[in-house]
Amino acid sequence: MYVCLCVGVTNHTVAECVARGASTSKAVAEACGAGGDCGRCRRTLRAIIAASKNSEPEFEIAASL
Repeated sequence: MYVCLCVGVTNHTVAECVARGASTSKAVAEACGAGGDCGRCRRTLRAIIAASKNSEPEFEIAASL
């Protein structure tokens, strides 16, 4: 799904940026351009970042088993 129509960035691209360390919407904008133009997608970017943070502990637990 496209998250940022201004530059054509998908949720997959944003998730990759977050996985590589982008932890704010500004960091995502610097990494892939999403949210750097009009800013309408920043709420969605923050939701993707938050979802990633919520899912990390489960991954860490599963990885340690």
